[in-house]
Amino acid sequence: MAGFIDGIDREQTTLFPERVDDWISEDHLVRIIDLLVDELDLRALGFGRCVPARTGRPGYHPSCPS
Repeated sequence: MAGFIDGIDREQTTLFPERVDDWISEDHLVRIIDLLVDELDLRALGFGRCVPARTGRPGYHPSCPS
């Protein structure tokens, strides 16, 4: 069935805490990288379909060139 989204298995235990952010210290380098990546202008870098659809899904399939 096209477009069907599977639900989450209620019996599955979680692998990570509710927020991965809880495992990363406040002064870790990855926080700086995260800030820099958030500031990138993806449209200016050539990613034409960088805004997700209203459904929250990516604007393109990862295997397709943009």
